[in-house]
Amino acid sequence: MKILGIDSSGLTASVAVLADEYLVGEYTVNYKKTHSQTLLPMLDEVARMTELDLHTIDAIAVAGGPGSFTGLRIGSATAKGLGLALNKPIVHVPTVAAIAYNLVGHRDLVCPLMDARRNQTYTGLYRFHGNKMETIKDQCAVGIEEITEAINQTGMQAVFLGDGVPVFQEYLCSHIKVPFLFAPPHLNRQRAGAVAALGMKYFAEGRYESADEHVPEYLRLSQAEREKMAYEEKMQ
Repeated sequence: MKILGIDSSGLTASVAVLADEYLVGEYTVNYKKTHSQTLLPMLDEVARMTELDLHTIDAIAVAGGPGSFTGLRIGSATAKGLGLALNKPIVHVPTVAAIAYNLVGHRDLVCPLMDARRNQTYTGLYRFHGNKMETIKDQCAVGIEEITEAINQTGMQAVFLGDGVPVFQEYLCSHIKVPFLFAPPHLNRQRAGAVAALGMKYFAEGRYESADEHVPEYLRLSQAEREKMAYEEKMQ
């Protein structure tokens, strides 16, 4: 089985190819360029370097949200375009679950944190039993106070990762009442390798969709939509 993984849900852009249990190649960049500039060239380079014929892949796994609205749209459009052109299914992998999967096998409670602005975070809570992932709290958009309280109530040692860690680190250090730590730099951001690995499990379970069916999961309205609603309410 061969899976192409794509993640452009946050600041990081990442592409990977997974063949059975072997990571054939991964290209990840976390730099000051838009995903519209980087994602397709990265995909071309990975395919060239690994001599990959895209027609031989079984499915395309994409980080399907939540995350940056623009980034999700770029990743989704890329996956849909490839899926339609190659007649391949799409595996919609929840972004937060994919970030947590970076730490597969970790014994602590795993809490990904994505910066959702306005003091909110895209987050969730996960545990691993060996290589099996258990969802304690499904991905959601909440205030940092809410997820902090949820962790404290578990009484379990926790590990944090994601681009929200630098944003909320001071708050966490002041309010978390259980032992905790932060994931190291090589594991604390989105990686297409994790999307592909989790996507391969989903694909084997029959959890995939056609390219036509795939849409990102935003979890909340965009800023433009929120401003429009606020304006309409004001005008009523």
